[in-house]
Amino acid sequence: MADPANTTTTRHSDADRGKALLLLVAGACVIGLAPILVRLAEAGPAATGFWRLFFSLPVLATLARRTTGSLDRPSRLDLLAGLAFALDLGFWHYGIANTSVGKATVLTNLTPVVVTALAWIVLKQRPARLFLAAVVLAVGGASIMALAKGVGRVGPNPSLGDALSLFTAVWYSIYLLVVGAARRREAAPQIMFWSSLTGAPLLLGSAVLLGEPVLPTTAAGWTAAVGLGIVHAAGQGSIAAALGRLPPATASVTVLIQPVVATSLGWLLFNELFSAWQGLGAAVALAGVLTAQWASRTRPQAG
Repeated sequence: MADPANTTTTRHSDADRGKALLLLVAGACVIGLAPILVRLAEAGPAATGFWRLFFSLPVLATLARRTTGSLDRPSRLDLLAGLAFALDLGFWHYGIANTSVGKATVLTNLTPVVVTALAWIVLKQRPARLFLAAVVLAVGGASIMALAKGVGRVGPNPSLGDALSLFTAVWYSIYLLVVGAARRREAAPQIMFWSSLTGAPLLLGSAVLLGEPVLPTTAAGWTAAVGLGIVHAAGQGSIAAALGRLPPATASVTVLIQPVVATSLGWLLFNELFSAWQGLGAAVALAGVLTAQWASRTRPQAG
């Protein structure tokens, strides 16, 4: 006969995981707006990253105080997350400036391979075989989207943009792993505030050194910059909160929803048209996401 206490605990665990998954999917969809706003912000790539973090700080500070009652001193993990995210934004925004929104976002989110490998090597979390198959499926679909030829705008230097976006996946993988580790001891708003406060001056300094235009030139540009701050607080904040209840490897696959959203918006707003192959790639990537969520119900093997 089943233990009623264990059954109740399992139900609560499944309910918590379901809420975390919904939070993660919502965050990924919100972040899908970010590359569109980057294109509209009118400042340089690194400068746009600075404004994204700068305008998110009041929201994140308010959330952190409501959650913990005060802003505690940052941990080393918070500072490392800020460094990784600053590198992520810098590389990604330069990628967006040189290739299509869809390709930049897809290549940036090829993080499951890196996250799964690092979790396996460093944390000794050997994934289930079905999860590995899901990663292959999701990354394969994303790769089809990236490699397939579009019909509309592709950017001034697609090869450079693709390379920068691909390398961004490394920084984002490190960011997800660090935030996942920090969430064991800290609330998500606390991590988001200190990591954003750490990354903002790094991006501003990079923008100045690279001679970028720092200030948006029109009201529309400032609106896009403020919008990026809201998107960052809501989107990455939701992802950070979900990482407290989901493994980073699962999160890294689920956020592949983001490039589907970004590519669709790029098609609607910037004439970055979907080809039949890119549509197929999006469908395959989403199939991989669903398979990964099913596979993640199986506890990873140790060793």
